[in-house]
Amino acid sequence: MYNEELLKLFVNKIPDIILSVFIFVIFIIMAKIIERIIIKILNKKNTKIAISKVLGGIIKNILVIIGFISALGTLGVNVSAIVAGLGLSGFAFGFAFKDMLSNFISGILIFIYEPFKLGDVIEVDGKIGEVVDINLRYVTIETEKNRALVPNSISVSKVVLVHK
Repeated sequence: MYNEELLKLFVNKIPDIILSVFIFVIFIIMAKIIERIIIKILNKKNTKIAISKVLGGIIKNILVIIGFISALGTLGVNVSAIVAGLGLSGFAFGFAFKDMLSNFISGILIFIYEPFKLGDVIEVDGKIGEVVDINLRYVTIETEKNRALVPNSISVSKVVLVHK
């Protein structure tokens, strides 16, 4: 008796299971396509391939998570608690790592807009030197006496003079 009811419930849920798997697979395919598009666009704009792969991977993972939550919702799972938990976790993560995230996002902006390039002599936050490295956390400038690591958030939010 109990097995028959369980079998009926499972048979009734088969269309929902198929639809949820289909939704999840579509999101995975869409995420991979968008990741490739982002990598291709950013590689044309910039020579730093690592940046494009990082951004493409982040966006792909976000789309896969959205697809997973959508698939669970299609199965009838109450996803409001999951979405609320993700939102709260994201807020806590963002608050805990706000400086790192600020530098990361500023680094992306530097790579996209290219206000200065390797070899340029810049003045930022009272430091003058040649740009010898740009990464997602900071800009390395070679001053007369030493190297200075200028956080990307400062490089984006303060006045940067590019000397000719």
